[in-house]
Amino acid sequence: MAHVIKLKNLLLCATALFMLTILSVSAYFTGAYAVFYGNTPRLIPIYCVDREDKAVSITFDCAWGTEYTDEILKALKVSDVRATFFMVEFWAEKYPEFVKKIDESGCEIGTHSSTHSYMSKQNAEEIKKELTTSSEAIEEITGKKVELFRPPYGDYDDELIKTASELGYYTIQWDVDSLDWKDLSAADIAMRVINGVKNGSIILLHNNGLHTAEAVPIILETLKNRGYSFIPVGEMIYRENYVIDGTGRQCPAK
Repeated sequence: MAHVIKLKNLLLCATALFMLTILSVSAYFTGAYAVFYGNTPRLIPIYCVDREDKAVSITFDCAWGTEYTDEILKALKVSDVRATFFMVEFWAEKYPEFVKKIDESGCEIGTHSSTHSYMSKQNAEEIKKELTTSSEAIEEITGKKVELFRPPYGDYDDELIKTASELGYYTIQWDVDSLDWKDLSAADIAMRVINGVKNGSIILLHNNGLHTAEAVPIILETLKNRGYSFIPVGEMIYRENYVIDGTGRQCPAK
């Protein structure tokens, strides 16, 4: 009987230790798709930036359509805000007048790939082609070098980030997802953003979301009233001497 009790106690201790390990690992792995997989370090992109001031970046992915883009640009101009637009190559080639219009508005432009594919499934050469040709399409119109890259679907692996970095790109994700692509109401989109931001946040929106253009003025006005300022991603990130922690937050190296 004593042997059975001792065995039960050992099992309970082992179970508790296992659960504690799981909880600690879960806490460590939350955020940017886990910095580690097993014991192997992983590269991760920039999800947000460690800042003491209340600065945030508002970004728009451009892959389909332009129906609401003028409204968005008007709202940005009224609020004197410069955003960052990430463009797919086929979008830039189809709507060069909008690429030019966005650039001339003072907003920043990055690449969102050439074909809007799941790039973690591509090899280094395919990734290089996606980044190079898409950037060239944008640069041909704006005359400005492209330095920022947002992976389609937020999908990435080590090969993608490593290749992008070797080509001189900063890989940018987001920590505030508006979910505007789900055709939420303008109020719902705005509240998701307003309630989600913190210092150094990167906000994800889409130029052709059904109610995005209606939500943008609400977002800008409310956050400005709360003391936030808006700057393009390229001006918010650290360009050198930085580290990225387990949540995807880019911090200055100490």
